[in-house]
Amino acid sequence: MALEPRMRSDALDRDALDRDAIAQALSPKARDALAALEVVDTIDSTNSELLRRDTARVGASVLFAERQTGGRGRQGRAWVSPPACNLYLSIARPFAGPLSRLGGLSIAAGVATADALHSLGLNAIGLKWPNDLVVVDDGELRKLGGLLIESGGGRGDAVRAVIGLGLNVRMSETTSADARIAAIDQPWTDLRAQLGAGTPSRNIIAVAVLDALLPALDAFDRDGLADAIARYARYDALRERAVTWDDGARAGIAEGLDDDGALRVRTDDGATLALRAGDVRVRPRVHALP
Repeated sequence: MALEPRMRSDALDRDALDRDAIAQALSPKARDALAALEVVDTIDSTNSELLRRDTARVGASVLFAERQTGGRGRQGRAWVSPPACNLYLSIARPFAGPLSRLGGLSIAAGVATADALHSLGLNAIGLKWPNDLVVVDDGELRKLGGLLIESGGGRGDAVRAVIGLGLNVRMSETTSADARIAAIDQPWTDLRAQLGAGTPSRNIIAVAVLDALLPALDAFDRDGLADAIARYARYDALRERAVTWDDGARAGIAEGLDDDGALRVRTDDGATLALRAGDVRVRPRVHALP
């Protein structure tokens, strides 16, 4: 994608998403990885739209939306997407096959996104396996965002993946989705709550995310998961925590990731398991009676 040399535009500091300001501010590595960049006002889901499209054969096609009417997370859960206060974006990109290589993609994408947020001053950023961005707040995990990886066919030996990212920026300031926000069934936060008056504009956050994420996807396609696994430990919000899975039927202690991105868990009977899919919840703390 041909872009002007990297430069900072006054529009970057405004909060309305600006396609040209984002594109011009990207690093050379991110620009080299980019095939297309688009910002739309309203869409059902950025992931769904890129899955519908015949995207580029080379490079990453990036779609931002100011608002989603049908945003979704893992397992079809609704993703609350009020207008003009968060980041909703998806990236479609071909990867070398087979499809099984994409198993660790959420790990690589999560580490890159955490790197971006850390660079913006969010020191408490963490990753909750398999796909949540969280803030560690006095021992409690508060959800800041999440990733959704979907495969969308392929050509020849290549397979296509769509990487969706939802990131809470100023959701606590909106009143347009009060009922849906109140119905969120887990602790959450946003960048405004964490960074206060120093919260960057959504354009600046978008540039930081793409500067980290687009080269990381190139590296994953070229070199695999090893580097991301090594760096994941810095952000691992589950390590040494008591967790449950299988709808609370099983419990153990999280012990980091295997080389393929599976979560290692030491069960209460001393066995070690590798979880490769599913929901993991932090086991509630038991407080002693006074």
